[in-house]
Amino acid sequence: MCMRVLFLAILLPAQAVFASVDFVRDVRPIFENRCYECHGEKKQKSGLRLDVKAAAFKGGDGLGSSVVPGNAKESPLFQLVTHADSDERMPPEGDGLSAAEIATLTAWINEGAIWPEGVDKVKLKDLRDHWSFKPLTVPSGKPAIDALVAAKLTEHGLAFSAETDRVSWLRRVSFDLIGLPPTPEQVQLFVADPRADAHARVVDALLASPRYGERWAQHWLDVVRYADTHGFEVNTERPNAWPYRDYVIRAFNQDTPYNRFIQEQIVGDALGEDAATGFLVTASVLLPGQIGKDAPSIRLARQDSLDEMVTNIGQTFLGLSVSCARCHDHKFDPITAKDYYAMQAFVAGVEYADRELRTPEAEARRLEIAGLREEIAALDRKLVQFTPLARPGTKHREPDAQENIETFAPFVAKFIRFTIHDANLYPATGLIEPCIDEFEIYTDEAQPRNLALASLGTKVSASGSRMSAEYLNDGRFGNAQSWKSDAKGRGWMMFELPEATRIAKIVWSRDRTGKFKDRLPAAYTLEAGLAGDQLTLLTEVRALRPTIGAGPLNIDRFAPVRTSRLRFTILATNSLEPCLDELEVFNTAGRNIALASLGTKAATSGDIIVADRHEPGFVNDGQYGNERSWMSNEAGRGWVELEFPAGEEVTRVLWSRDREGKLVDRLATEYRIEVQRAGGWELVADSTDRRPHIAGAGRGPEFSLSGLTPEDANEANVVLAEKGKINAKIRTAENARLAFAGKFRTPDTIHLLSRGDPEQPKEPVVPAVLSALGDLKLGGDTPEQTRRQVLADWIASPTNPLTARVMVNRIWQGHFGRGLVETPSDFGHSGFKPTHPELLDWLAAEFIRSGWSVKHLHRLIVLSQTYRQSAAPQPRAAEHDADVRYLWRYPSRRLDAEVIRDSVLAVSGQLNLKMSGRGYDLFDKRGGTSGFKPVESFKSDGLRRMIYAHKVRRESEAVFGAFDCPDAGQSTAVRRESTTPLQALNLFNSRFTLDAAAALAVRVEKEAEGDVNARIRRMYQLALSRAPEAGELGEAAVVVREHGLAALGRALFNCNEFLFQP
Repeated sequence: MCMRVLFLAILLPAQAVFASVDFVRDVRPIFENRCYECHGEKKQKSGLRLDVKAAAFKGGDGLGSSVVPGNAKESPLFQLVTHADSDERMPPEGDGLSAAEIATLTAWINEGAIWPEGVDKVKLKDLRDHWSFKPLTVPSGKPAIDALVAAKLTEHGLAFSAETDRVSWLRRVSFDLIGLPPTPEQVQLFVADPRADAHARVVDALLASPRYGERWAQHWLDVVRYADTHGFEVNTERPNAWPYRDYVIRAFNQDTPYNRFIQEQIVGDALGEDAATGFLVTASVLLPGQIGKDAPSIRLARQDSLDEMVTNIGQTFLGLSVSCARCHDHKFDPITAKDYYAMQAFVAGVEYADRELRTPEAEARRLEIAGLREEIAALDRKLVQFTPLARPGTKHREPDAQENIETFAPFVAKFIRFTIHDANLYPATGLIEPCIDEFEIYTDEAQPRNLALASLGTKVSASGSRMSAEYLNDGRFGNAQSWKSDAKGRGWMMFELPEATRIAKIVWSRDRTGKFKDRLPAAYTLEAGLAGDQLTLLTEVRALRPTIGAGPLNIDRFAPVRTSRLRFTILATNSLEPCLDELEVFNTAGRNIALASLGTKAATSGDIIVADRHEPGFVNDGQYGNERSWMSNEAGRGWVELEFPAGEEVTRVLWSRDREGKLVDRLATEYRIEVQRAGGWELVADSTDRRPHIAGAGRGPEFSLSGLTPEDANEANVVLAEKGKINAKIRTAENARLAFAGKFRTPDTIHLLSRGDPEQPKEPVVPAVLSALGDLKLGGDTPEQTRRQVLADWIASPTNPLTARVMVNRIWQGHFGRGLVETPSDFGHSGFKPTHPELLDWLAAEFIRSGWSVKHLHRLIVLSQTYRQSAAPQPRAAEHDADVRYLWRYPSRRLDAEVIRDSVLAVSGQLNLKMSGRGYDLFDKRGGTSGFKPVESFKSDGLRRMIYAHKVRRESEAVFGAFDCPDAGQSTAVRRESTTPLQALNLFNSRFTLDAAAALAVRVEKEAEGDVNARIRRMYQLALSRAPEAGELGEAAVVVREHGLAALGRALFNCNEFLFQP
């Protein structure tokens, strides 16, 4: 490329290369002719714009500044137009720039890229100049809702409709505020109430009802994407999500000030509302490792989870699509990519995870668990006596079932005793009686002879039956001719030769045919002598210690030794870099002296550090599990050295990969343990005397009974059983206090990512608010909780121009079906402008003035003339405003899916008003990606309000999903309102409706004694809040007479008057 430019310079006249280049005369024409089509006012491919100075120098996506004044070679603009690859060279269509054009650009850049001010033909729009980014503008005087709506109606030649009747208003406000129809008794009392404040009294009663929080929490949960599964490709259950749902219901019922509501959801752990931070983690997520366990996949999963948090915060509280700046500056709003990552930095220490709730009940459970753990520790001390001592540095072998040969120095003997101390555990039912099919004793001769044969006169006695013992030296092989001991894990046999003979070898087998491998002696001694009571040990095979397990713990016990330093060296693992969740060292008094809290210092060979998950200090911090573990920085190797405050008599080391037993990778399979003595390091235990680790074996047993006497094994089993009961209590107590509300740790360092790619990090960024809305910035070392506190305070500030506007718009939408801004989660340039800007700002200002009271806004709205209008259509007004944007009547709409279901249950008398707790099931399983079978018939818990259903992402509820009930895959700020045949079919024919109609029939039969007409009237009053008209009564009587009361109830559930807001 450099040669090409040099060649061009030689060809051109000197004045063309070295004369001063004028931007307007020489450079802009090149841009206009060759660049503006893709990088001008109408189109900016890759974010690059060349018709405005500020945009041109800013550069495009991932390029940085497109021009480096004084250095053409380093300028991306120059590199693009001179690229050697024609597929990469710009412009992409037609011929590239001519030699003269390239020379002009080169000279212009090298001369300083002078672009005079004021010569641009178009002016960059200041994206900050937008109505929603400006302070609230409150009209002068004391306007109210009706005055501001009336002014807009007058402006468009429209007027208010007449006030609706009392029954219609009561149904409307009941559905709006509590999501249930009024009872016939409530209708009767209100219609007969002559007091001037009758409407206000109704509103106060509805707002005081616990049902209010259930209804309005549903609106909020739609926006924040609440569900009880994780979503995406895995969609596993999120069993502890519901405490956040219950918190939202409680907050609305308590009328928690909205600014406080914001703060609790971002930093509730500092404000006494632990479950509230479930807001941060409500969205769908692929947890690190669920899809792809390699490092790039894990980094991408983490980046995606942070994006979901920023998305939730931006659209919920600010009404902005902040996440559109993840890969490049926002195309429409004044949000840069740096702004986006600076927002990420506020939540960089938040993880999608369960967290322990700090409540009085939880504190009591914490104390209970601490006591239970003390009991576990006492039981562990009992088990120590059954733990075999380590025998480091010796070679061990396991016997072979088909043939074992023991040779020894020639020895003269008449009596030979073979004593079994342990047998293998096949089948895995505990200790088992050992078996041998043949035992041979060979002479020390050139041609050794087997003297053990009974046919040569050798006698044998053994544990077990006489008949069984005779199989030991009958010269026959196989399981059918084998001896079996009568003691589990133990046995003996004594051979008496006809005369004292020089022997040098024995051969024995479990089954010489190789078919059976169970009941194999695993540890034994061979003795011989001239008298049966005077024997000499010839050889010994000791039992191997239990295999190394991934969890819950591994024990290395050794003779007491005094030291002030202990080193644990890992020589091999089952995979990857080794990991230790805790290294414990016990003295002879049974005290763990390795704890950092006691002054013990830990040093390591090297570390992989993941903040608040893998850190050097976690190896002796007294906490268990992968999330509090040390990880070496070398595959298959590493060491940890502990220095105690003073010399101690140590006798036992406990260690594990993951004491919680969740993970089995990164397990040390070969290791050695050394203590420092005066003469240097002394080996006290290693892995050579353990049974080999079996790949894929998982956790393994908590404690091996191998090598124990039957009496010791029984005692150990009693201890293990007691431990099992206590551990079950601990698990129950721990599960009872968890909420999926985010886990907090040391924040990650957040980088600006090129094109949003975690594998292309650029400079680090610190927590900072959106630059268009302020200059608040924190240091990179700001503590995790402080970051979230500052963010919450900024959002909840009365000076934030977006916060109050966004929320009052959501509340208005909840009452009229459409917000004053029709894009309630997008108040940016891509969103709609408010139909009533003065009203929006007045409501926002009144909201703040009232102490951010949501219930105060409800009262203002539902008691207004605007809300109390009739919903009846007016043809003339509809011609001017068919969509009723200017509110010349009340805009009637269909009830939400949850309200329909809840109303059916309420009217039929089945509704279970139990609040809070784990959700009831709508399907036969609580998570997964397919194969959901709907529950058709509901009992008890399943008759609660629909907000308490276990919500599965990506799966629609069988009956009411057809009524546009969102599945929480995306934020639903505005629900669709479709009309489909499936809605009628579901509501008319479903088992749910049939059961409810039958229950309604039973109810009216009890409540309305007398003739059929009385029961019909009662059914109408329950379902529609009115009596039937004369014609309706007659038609209904025919239906009841021919098909029964349940058929009438089924018809009423399906009529528009039941399904629509009046």
